[in-house]
Amino acid sequence: MKKNICGIQQVGIGVKNAQEAWKWYRKVFGMDINVFEDTATAKLMKHYTNGQECERYAALAMNMEGGGGFEIWQHTQKAPKPPVFEEKLGDCGIFICKMKCHNVKKAFEGHREMGLTILGNLTEDPQGNLHYYLKDPYNNIFEVVEDPNFYMKQKSLTGGVAGVVIGVSNIEKAMKVYADILEYDQIVYFVSGQFQDFAALPGGNEKYRRVLLKHNTSRTGPFSKLLGPTQIELVQPLERDPDKIFRDRIWGELGYIHLCFDLIGMDHLKTECEEKGFPFTVDSANSFDMGTTAGHFSYISDQDGTPIEFVETHKLPVIEKLGWYMNLKGRNPKKSLPNWMVKTLQFNRIKD
Repeated sequence: MKKNICGIQQVGIGVKNAQEAWKWYRKVFGMDINVFEDTATAKLMKHYTNGQECERYAALAMNMEGGGGFEIWQHTQKAPKPPVFEEKLGDCGIFICKMKCHNVKKAFEGHREMGLTILGNLTEDPQGNLHYYLKDPYNNIFEVVEDPNFYMKQKSLTGGVAGVVIGVSNIEKAMKVYADILEYDQIVYFVSGQFQDFAALPGGNEKYRRVLLKHNTSRTGPFSKLLGPTQIELVQPLERDPDKIFRDRIWGELGYIHLCFDLIGMDHLKTECEEKGFPFTVDSANSFDMGTTAGHFSYISDQDGTPIEFVETHKLPVIEKLGWYMNLKGRNPKKSLPNWMVKTLQFNRIKD
């Protein structure tokens, strides 16, 4: 059996006040499903924390419309730092989180009526798809992109995570991770120059190479229908050497801290990553326990040091008070969970 990537599980977001940020994400993006919350010591992340063991709070929030979630992450024993420089598009790391949306025009008007910080106007990407950018109160940039796929229609203007924009120093080298290991094997466009749809972004008037990657085949696995199809856009500056967004900082500080994939077959992934020159930087070995959630997680870094997480979930809470959990071990790795079972995540909805 080979590894089976089921989809983007979540994008990690480092914030100063997790409860405040989560409330904003519920209002703006409908991220109101509480998959787990946990307060503990991040003992295994020393590769990314200068050897420190960091106390932290983490919560996984999702939207039943479909798409990946947010892991809202907060240092609890130190004040997390923002970037030490004014980062620009193309600087190495996760720069933008893409949010899926079945009606971009409607979402644009709705977000504008909310008084959000929208960067520029509704515009088109190089393939002619409508999209727009907005910024949260914590200086994180989001891109709302058209995606007709949904799991359950919700009242929110968007669904969950549809992908990310990642700054890289060399696209060809980056493709060894994103196109090969992560299997984003379809090139939607690969273009160079100055782009009108980038104009409102920091550094957006410079020249770039950009490639949009999707996966040719649908993802499979327990939560693949909920997570849905996703995309990754790699951006390389042509007029300067990119800086590293997390230069002189540690993982978990402010901004996008990692990209996480739901996966089955961790042992096969480990062998593949070693053979291709991207060995695990973190490995929880047999199991981790995040309060009511358990499984196996690992990390690799791309060629510029951007952390990519993999999680093989073994147990998820449905109704914790009743001791009702999903046991995912031993299931067919290619088979989706029954819809009724996935929909039980709604029991953990937070209502403001």
